[in-house]
Amino acid sequence: MLDDRKTAILGAVIQEYIATAQPVGSTHIAHAPSIQVSSATVRNEMSLLESEGYLVQPHTSAGRIPTDKGYRYYVDNLTSPGRLDKATTQQVGNFFSAAHGRLEEMLHQTSNLLAELTNNAAVVVGPKAEAIPIRSVQIVSLSAAAATVVAVFANGTVENVTIEIDEADDDVRLASASAHVSAGLAGTVLGAVGSLATSGDADVDRLCAASLGGLGQVGTGDHVFTGGVSAVADAFDAVEVVRSVLHTLEQQFVVVSLVSDIVGRGMSVAIGLEHGVEPLSACSVVVAPVVVDGEHLGSVGVLGPTRMNYPQALATVEVVSEQLGHRIEEG
Repeated sequence: MLDDRKTAILGAVIQEYIATAQPVGSTHIAHAPSIQVSSATVRNEMSLLESEGYLVQPHTSAGRIPTDKGYRYYVDNLTSPGRLDKATTQQVGNFFSAAHGRLEEMLHQTSNLLAELTNNAAVVVGPKAEAIPIRSVQIVSLSAAAATVVAVFANGTVENVTIEIDEADDDVRLASASAHVSAGLAGTVLGAVGSLATSGDADVDRLCAASLGGLGQVGTGDHVFTGGVSAVADAFDAVEVVRSVLHTLEQQFVVVSLVSDIVGRGMSVAIGLEHGVEPLSACSVVVAPVVVDGEHLGSVGVLGPTRMNYPQALATVEVVSEQLGHRIEEG
């Protein structure tokens, strides 16, 4: 644990670096309102902070910048989720009050909102269909050999999958299968359904089994949406870093695993390599779970440079996750 003076100096360096992205010198810190010591004393303390791994000097003649260890100390000991200003809080409230239609569209727009509010890349992982009760199912003919199975879920999600059918599967048979599969699945979740009771008609049962199998595959997929990815390009000077981060964000499996792992470890902030994804070593991730009826059904988060504004990011992610959970719960 750092003493009060080192803690104050480290906090002042981090806040200045977050604001300017420029190495911070001792003279500037000595003039900070919270620092009541000489430049020489600040210089000596900054040297000690560097030797202890909290700061680093990128160039011999330059000031110092925080390390991941410095940011971690700052997040754990010097910050807490800030409070969004009244206008931003109202903006979030208005957004979710006006959000209607398909869940996918709302999640996509939520990622854009989060990116706009934080000026970082935003990630929204929505609930899997297999965890949400089904409202209705309909099987609609596409051709003599194929039909689409459309499932409407209790929260507004719509999933569809194509199945093979026989030439003899006319609209009457498809309607019978739709009615049977709807009756068997309504009010249940896909993850809990192994098979349907027989209808007494082998052809109808065949169509129902194909529908259930197809929906089971679709239901395991994640709804992942990213917004504000272009902000990443503005956050880093090195083209290689930008390219690496953008390439990683395009890989949905990596993004979902990253967010799920952080939430699963009970963390709200992962700094640098704490999240374990090498291509994102220059980034921090701030996340919050989306809770509906006491269940963790998704997550929201922002990803940006390690010099991100942590109090603001924490506050924004917390409010958006809470509002999104309420909106999903309302259906």
